[in-house]
Amino acid sequence: MSLSPQKQRSHSSSKGEFIRSSSFFRDWVSSSGGSDFPAFKSRYHLYISHACPWAHRTALVRVLKGLEDAISLSSVDPVRDERGWAFGPPGSDTVDPVNGYEFLSEVYQATDENYAGRITVPVLWDRQTGRIVNNESSEIIQMLNGEFNEWGDRSVDLYPKSQRSEIDSINKIVYTNINDAVYRCGFAREQGAYERAFDDLFGALDWIEDRLEGTRYLVGNKMTLADWRLFPTLLRFDLVYADLFKCNKRRIKDYRNLSSYLRDLYSVPGVKETVRLDEIKRHYYLSLTNLNPMGILPRGPEIELGFPHGRGIFPEE
Repeated sequence: MSLSPQKQRSHSSSKGEFIRSSSFFRDWVSSSGGSDFPAFKSRYHLYISHACPWAHRTALVRVLKGLEDAISLSSVDPVRDERGWAFGPPGSDTVDPVNGYEFLSEVYQATDENYAGRITVPVLWDRQTGRIVNNESSEIIQMLNGEFNEWGDRSVDLYPKSQRSEIDSINKIVYTNINDAVYRCGFAREQGAYERAFDDLFGALDWIEDRLEGTRYLVGNKMTLADWRLFPTLLRFDLVYADLFKCNKRRIKDYRNLSSYLRDLYSVPGVKETVRLDEIKRHYYLSLTNLNPMGILPRGPEIELGFPHGRGIFPEE
């Protein structure tokens, strides 16, 4: 199996727009048989970065489904240099507990020695076959939600069949106009590309602000995957995107509904433990040297997520 690097690496269009590459490893863990990767307790491992929003969503769903004992997890060092994501030395919080590798790139090379694409998190790793199953976060969270119920909380279903069409529709808007739009702002190479992304971003944030006026969560009054795909971006917005990525029309704290919604999600049991504000700030300001060439780590802003959210006014469905 080999790749064309040109097709796998993020790049800019002729109009200066940031274009994200697609994930490559797209196999599926299944609990229903017929898969090369059957669901078993302790067989799979999640490699993440606590700083990365795409990886953060997998850590969130793992906790919400109560899968901590079924699927192990480890994080790379938050500061990434030209060598890519790195693991820490023995005894550190960022050691690779599965393979003992020094760099995440070794996980990719162990799966395909000819791999020439981007080295990204999250990675769902199969201990038994010694290879990556999947590195697409939107698919990993669906697997965590539905394929490991034997060892998790069956009462939690973040992707109910009756609401999937609406969840998918919301996800498309959130991904294109919020999750990815902050990056399209930050990595734009021309003024017009930046302004188009900026308008997309704040148009979508305004739309969600209005939507949250009449409902506790994005799809009704129960949490779904749509909420946990948005949460990591909202969490990072005032901390890094507003300044470093020039997403500065408004901050999340300036939105009445979005700010209380963010605090509501943060208050869910287990969520706080997945949040590493210091690692997030260090990653963006110290890894993205093209945006912060002097490597200055800002002391602010102060982020307060623990005070009451007041969104319990909506009836449970």
